[in-house]
Amino acid sequence: MTFFSTIEPIYYLLPLAGLIVGLFGTILGGGGGFFFLPILTLIIGAPAQTAVITSLVATLPICIVGAAMHYRKGNLDIRTGSAFAIVGILGAFAGAAIANYIAPQLLKTIFGIYAVGIGGLMFMNVKQRPSAKTNKKGKPMNYLKKPAYGFLAGMITGTFGTSGTAPVLAGLFAARLPVKMVIGTSLFVLVVNTSFAAGAHFLMGQIDLTLVALLTAGSIPGALLGPVILSNIKTDNSESSIKYVYAAVMVLIGILMIIA
Repeated sequence: MTFFSTIEPIYYLLPLAGLIVGLFGTILGGGGGFFFLPILTLIIGAPAQTAVITSLVATLPICIVGAAMHYRKGNLDIRTGSAFAIVGILGAFAGAAIANYIAPQLLKTIFGIYAVGIGGLMFMNVKQRPSAKTNKKGKPMNYLKKPAYGFLAGMITGTFGTSGTAPVLAGLFAARLPVKMVIGTSLFVLVVNTSFAAGAHFLMGQIDLTLVALLTAGSIPGALLGPVILSNIKTDNSESSIKYVYAAVMVLIGILMIIA
């Protein structure tokens, strides 16, 4: 179900928020849904269920534009991304189904615990530098991890209305892809997960098209600029540092979600 809410003065901040989220979402490999949710609920005052579906719909253009731009830059591994996305579809429907049976406060706590756990896994993946022998034996394990990470990402997207970036990034880092390839491929996976999660929630939620229009008015230009900026950043000598930052951010977000 769709509707147009009356524009309030505070709504005019949404294009700026969308620009910032779209810019950093495509630079860091996330769709920005995690940031849209607190903006819509805490600042705009949208009902939780409306915020979830509106966030998914507003996130989708960022993922599409960002993935397309990264593909043009050669930063997208479609084969690896497809392995994550296929099982992510199942996870998205499963998450949307169970979301209605969990209390909002419990959902937030679970989200925080999962973020801390994923951040810890990302940290361990960076810290463990396998030798050539370990790499040889590790390949089958990486392939087995893809469905697990992909399903978790889809389930997080469907349950919380966020883009499920953390498990996607963790899984792609575990697959030993370069940072720029991780970012582009992550956005490709999020396009699929977010599309199906939005479709599942559409059957039971309400989409505020006024909020979507104002957010995407800024997020699409931001999504176009992000990959251009990233292409001019040299990450070859600082990949480990970037991965540590990703892990630290996920842990911090998780702690804040638990104690908030």
